[in-house]
This record gives sequence, C-alpha cells and structure tokens, in this order.
Amino acid sequence: MSESFTEVLEVFDNQFPERDYSIQIVCPEFTSLCPKTGQPDFGVLTFTYIPDRFCVELKSLKMYLQQFRNEGIFYEHATNRIVDNLVDSIKPRRLKCEAAFTARGGITTKVTVEYLQETD
Repeated sequence: MSESFTEVLEVFDNQFPERDYSIQIVCPEFTSLCPKTGQPDFGVLTFTYIPDRFCVELKSLKMYLQQFRNEGIFYEHATNRIVDNLVDSIKPRRLKCEAAFTARGGITTKVTVEYLQETD
C-alpha cells in the first residue's frame, strides 16, 4: 500500500480539547479485495474515538477509505493499517475500530483494533 493513501486524510482543531467526549463514525460501504482470490470484500467500519487536539474531517476519511477498493489486503491487515493511519493523523486519546465483514463462504469476520494514548 502506498504511503500516498494517507495524504488525503485531513484534520481540524478540536474545539473542546480539555473535555473527553466520544465521536462515533460508521462507514457502511467499505470495500477491498481478497488478496487470494481478487474477489471484493465488503464491510462496515465503526470508529469510536476520543479526540485530543484534532478531529478527522469526514470527506477526507471517505476518500481515504475508498482507496482500498482496489487493494488486495486481508481483513486483519486492513483494519490495523487504517487504525495506524488514523492514529498518526489525528493523535487521539483513544480510538477503536470495529470492522464487520460480510459473509464469504458462510463465514463472517469481525476485527476489532483498539488504541490508547500513552500518558507521561
């Protein structure tokens, strides 16, 4: 995956950085490609995060996620890569991504990745 994937992610200043509050973003149309078969994979990504100084701009998140449409990548790798990229961009206090993928061969998969900001 190209590093340019993350170039589309934009942030804006959190207007309430002194307060812990939760933001939930649901992306019901995530698609990528199975690296073994080349067939499309479909999933619902649910992000829940507590911002610190920055919030993610939603259109840029949509454009970022759309880049996975032609990417051959396993569910686990995609979910971890997305969390890593979001953490690098928005530097949240906490972030959780639940990726629920639709059935393939009678099996559904849900991958959950959590990040917690280290405190000094």
